[in-house]
Amino acid sequence: MNLIGAMLSFFLTSLLLEVVHVAAEDPYRFFDWNITYGDIYPLGVKQQGILINGQFPGPEIYSVTNDNLIINVHNSLPEPFLISWNGVQQRRNSYQDGVYGTTCPIPPGKNFTYTLQVKDQIGSFFYFPSLAFHKAAGAFGAIKVLSRPRIPVPFPDPAYDYSILIGDWYQINHTKLKSVLDFGHRLPFPQAVLINGRANGTSFTVEQGKTYRLRISNVGLQNTLNFRIQGHELKLVEVEGTHTVQTTYSSIDVHVGQSYSVLITADQAPKDYYIVASTRFTDQVITSTASLRYSNSQQPISGPIPDGPTTQIDWSIKQARSIRTNLTASGPRPNPQGSYHYGLVNITKTFMLESAAAQVNGKQRYAINSVSFIPSDDTPLKLADYFKIDGVFQVGSIPDTPSGKPMFLDTSVLGADFRAFVEIVFQNHEDIVQSYHIDGYSFWVVGMDGGVWSPDNRNQYNLRDAVSRCTTQVYPKSWTAIYVALDNVGMWNVRSEFWARRYLGQQFYLRVYSPVESIRDEYPIPKNALLCGKAAGRTTRPL
Repeated sequence: MNLIGAMLSFFLTSLLLEVVHVAAEDPYRFFDWNITYGDIYPLGVKQQGILINGQFPGPEIYSVTNDNLIINVHNSLPEPFLISWNGVQQRRNSYQDGVYGTTCPIPPGKNFTYTLQVKDQIGSFFYFPSLAFHKAAGAFGAIKVLSRPRIPVPFPDPAYDYSILIGDWYQINHTKLKSVLDFGHRLPFPQAVLINGRANGTSFTVEQGKTYRLRISNVGLQNTLNFRIQGHELKLVEVEGTHTVQTTYSSIDVHVGQSYSVLITADQAPKDYYIVASTRFTDQVITSTASLRYSNSQQPISGPIPDGPTTQIDWSIKQARSIRTNLTASGPRPNPQGSYHYGLVNITKTFMLESAAAQVNGKQRYAINSVSFIPSDDTPLKLADYFKIDGVFQVGSIPDTPSGKPMFLDTSVLGADFRAFVEIVFQNHEDIVQSYHIDGYSFWVVGMDGGVWSPDNRNQYNLRDAVSRCTTQVYPKSWTAIYVALDNVGMWNVRSEFWARRYLGQQFYLRVYSPVESIRDEYPIPKNALLCGKAAGRTTRPL
């Protein structure tokens, strides 16, 4: 192609981008965040936390389906920083995902503007800092994506919509926790559980007779938490973007990284009631409380803190299996959520992912299929892929089934084809409950059971109304199977939500690849993309 032809091609591509942008114009919401260290008092004594605009937890992101979120993040920390968006699918745009493999860290004293779109999404999610061990210091917050006004929601509008962030917490500084891991040791048991940034004392006010929505997210580091409210039932209505069959529970297990929406009705005597979050599957149970305060309360909190399940696995499995999709409800679009019959689609590939814990070179490491992830250098994998930079990663550096090899270190990237429909089986031979998340996607949790998975287990899959979500648990010495439609091109982080495990290697990147380099399949690199490592000095694009 001659120079004139090349210029014409570039002009037409740029014009098409602008036409697509104008034609698809949706509302914009602007946020300006300053990231700083500051004093926080979650346990009643001073410790160092990471604040966003002086807040701990960080400010809530309120949005509606298809909104464009423009979030300008100023890094006032003395070290690099990134924020990732747990559950926001980043359609065709993994550059904005905010993890090591996709986005250059924001240098100290600099800023970066994320451009996100909650395209075809509703539901309850959260954001968190993804580098180092910053998550243990704060900088996390809730994300609400509401349905558009004309899209019917399968329950009346609540009197109010509360976000509740729960998670285990250390009084130990996050830099010391990181050093513990860097020296090859395991983390100690946490000191507390927080509810919206406090171990005790948070309160939520309700009015007699009204119904409220609670969006509950486990933003902690490793522990499943059981959530309950004294004297009140929890009606589950939504899980990570999916309206569910409206089942009522006395308490709900929220595994690390998961988000649930429940409705509660203030139909009890006018007084104050305990809200409780306590650890599950631990010998020592940590419990924290908040208060549900009736506006006409005539009595303070009284009576014992309501008990919840502790180490019972069967109770939790039974509850997990009862969470199903409401097939008659609309999702982000005005059509039933059951209109896509995932159970009738042929599987094109099965991935078997097996976790492991072991010592490598005398230090504690964790792995998937024997590969413990390490960064190869300072170059994000997505940038290396875009600029075709050799020596950063190799597709296929992690096998798609367990190899049986001793654990080893590598920059693990698994290749997958665009528009494939795959089955992924998470196999857990360990004695702990695990939790896995896939960036860029929601998936159907079609089955879970004890023992070692085999093809015969497909006979017990739920192929009708399995819940679609982005984070799933795997019980001890058990398996969980999911179906995923790989319809989102990009470089996507697949990780343990147990943060020490993720930090020490229990993660990899899924490269969903389309050989046709078209904006129909993937957006071009952002104009403002930070360039670092071997990508430093290159250019993004002029328009």
